Order: sequence, then structure tokens, then C-alpha cells
Amino acid sequence: MKDLVLATNNPHKVEEIRNKLGSSLRIKTLNELGCYEDIPETSGTLEGNASQKSHYLFDKYGCNCFADDTGLEVEVLNGAPGVYSARYAGEEKDSEANMKKLLEQLDGKENRKARFRTIISLIWEGKEYFFEGVVEGVILTEKHGTEGFGYDPIFQPEGYDKSFAELSMNEKNSISHRGRAVEKLLQFLKEKL
Repeated sequence: MKDLVLATNNPHKVEEIRNKLGSSLRIKTLNELGCYEDIPETSGTLEGNASQKSHYLFDKYGCNCFADDTGLEVEVLNGAPGVYSARYAGEEKDSEANMKKLLEQLDGKENRKARFRTIISLIWEGKEYFFEGVVEGVILTEKHGTEGFGYDPIFQPEGYDKSFAELSMNEKNSISHRGRAVEKLLQFLKEKL
């Protein structure tokens, strides 16, 4: 059985992948690999950060692995906060402060189009592959809902009258950017196995 290392210690991410892949691969976290250092993310793009993280693992441990990076891209802000989404209002990665800053920047703006984008970099048998997941939507004028995390309370996906934070976890996962990227990854892996 082949191993696949996820560049995460987030048990929810790992469980989601394990459930979808079944027993065809052994999925490992960074801790299970023995990697306890902070993996650098210094690129100016989502693709660059995902690739940097997967290459770091491959170069150091020689394993099949994947890493992802996600950003919220707001049209009227030329794609910002983008790669800086988690630390938009500062290095402390404070979701409340990030939402407050974004709402202030959009105050009075007509165009509130935005999208969440996830890029996965997979290194499989020494070769790199990319998978992208996107969900289009708009930034609301105020927070709605208490579920989810990050910008979920102010992001309303296209075709819905609720924010991500008002949707159940299953509803959100069925349409989310990360879910869409992961589906493409899983299709690829199923073909390889």
C-alpha cells in the first residue's frame, strides 16, 4: 500500500480524504511523518505556496505528498486579499480583524463579486500536478451565521441566499472550493491506483 502525506495536522482535512479514498492509500499527517517544523509559505501566489510546501516535503522526506493553499479573491480589490487572506489584517491571523478590514474596504462599493480559490500541489512518484477548486460569490455587507471559519460569515456563494457560515458543514463541503479541488485530486489518484 502506498503512503500519501498531507501537508497538514488538521484532523478534519485528513478524515475527509481518508473517507473519500477508502483503503487504497495510507494517508499520513505531518506529525505521523515526523515533520514538526513550520513549512515555509513565502510565495506571492497560491500556486507558489502550495508547490513550495509539497516540494519541501518531497525534498526532505522523498514521499508522495500534497499541500494546498486557499485565498479569497475580491474583484474590485484586484484579487486581494488573495494569498494574504489569513493575515490580511496582520500576522496574528485574526478572522474578526480580517473581516472587519475587508468590509471597511468594500464600504460603499457596488461590485462585491468575490471567489474562494484553492490550489492543490500533488507530488506523485516525483512528478508535480496541480488541481484547482473555485467557488464564486459575493461579499455581504455584514456577518451572517456562526458556522465555519475565516471569511465564511461574509461570503455568500453563487446560487444561495445564505452565507457559508449559515450552511451546514455538509452543504458547504458539497460546493466548497477545497471540496472541488479535492474531488479533482481524488479522481486523479483513483486513476493512478
